[in-house]
Amino acid sequence: MQITIGSRVTMHYALRLADGTLADSSFDDEPVSFVVGDGALDKGLELALIGLRAGDRQVLTLMPGQAFGVRDEAALQWVGRDRFPADMQLEKGQIIGFSGEQGAADVAGAVIEIEEDRVRVDFNHPLAGREIVFEVEILSVENPPAEA
Repeated sequence: MQITIGSRVTMHYALRLADGTLADSSFDDEPVSFVVGDGALDKGLELALIGLRAGDRQVLTLMPGQAFGVRDEAALQWVGRDRFPADMQLEKGQIIGFSGEQGAADVAGAVIEIEEDRVRVDFNHPLAGREIVFEVEILSVENPPAEA
């Protein structure tokens, strides 16, 4: 069976930067399972899986913006220092979870600049705008039953 939208896929994966730096991998851990199209995996990564079958192993280079989006300067935002706990020690590079607005999911941001009354936070995905090497080994594919 080929992977299509709606397929339940179990696989191992690795994400590397163009210089070979490992960003994430499941090869030395448990495989991941998800349904293609459910939002668990970045859309660009999902598209790279379409047509693969159980037993396939593939390494793809995804250009900047094909996975995790492009870097967006609007995602660099100043946040009032009063939005952080008074005793919190902030450091550049620190990743902090922020509650989304009106019930939206939590969002992670990286501290990039600290001033006395405000903090600049980068809400871009850490891999946004980067060339990514995506390696996958497909362990199983289950397609949904055909509708009558």
